Amino acid sequence: MFRKRFDVRTQPGFGLITLFTFFALYLPIAALVVYSFNNADSLSRWDGFSTRWFVEAWHNQAVQDAAMRSMILALWASLLATVTATMAALATTRTEPYRGLNFKYAMINQPLMVPEIVTAVALLIVFSRIKVWTGYSGLGYLVLAHTAFCIPFAYLPIRARLESMDLTLERAAADLYATRWLTLRHVTLPLLRPGIIAGFMLAFVISLDDVVITEFVKSGGQDTLPTYMLGQLRRETTPEINAIATIFLALSTALVVIFFFINRRKQ
Repeated sequence: MFRKRFDVRTQPGFGLITLFTFFALYLPIAALVVYSFNNADSLSRWDGFSTRWFVEAWHNQAVQDAAMRSMILALWASLLATVTATMAALATTRTEPYRGLNFKYAMINQPLMVPEIVTAVALLIVFSRIKVWTGYSGLGYLVLAHTAFCIPFAYLPIRARLESMDLTLERAAADLYATRWLTLRHVTLPLLRPGIIAGFMLAFVISLDDVVITEFVKSGGQDTLPTYMLGQLRRETTPEINAIATIFLALSTALVVIFFFINRRKQ
């Protein structure tokens, strides 16, 4: 007996649910972007179109410091996370399956499975003891915390790229008496480059947007742009926050789009 293939799109109410979900997700974001161009001093009323608050944010020294700190932190964390993730991906894909390999996968991806607040509290406990022992309270703790959290995000696209790569060229290099280092340098890494770039960009976005871990680990005077915005929302809300959020949204969206296309690229 022939059975018609099930298609959720043909079910009653699917279109209505889709529209509701779309508006629930994107209508608040659209309102935020629109009100970032509000000329009024308050979010409660519209006083005409203006780029005033973007200019205010640009000349705000606190915003500049927080933005620069966020960029430095995200660059270092994503770089360290990508290097670590690349080594982990090579170690877990360029080997024969063995007992315990799945456990290693789970451990590498552990930050994705555990609630972020749990990771933040654990890092707070560890780093607070280190601060007491060493007396050091610099930005290095935030770099390490973000690196640990970003490793699985960089690992996933790099591992996916490695698993989709044809081993023929690597085997041919070995047949031509290339050492493992030469094969890695001249064959594997060039083919892996799109995955590495995608992993780096994804880790960069995750680090740049992080609030929970940063809020728990940071010391005084180490506000990043997200934690600065959170602090401002507790005091007063002006369209300047919307302007900063709009810039953040544009940057994050651009990076994610670039990551998407790089990750789809096949060489």
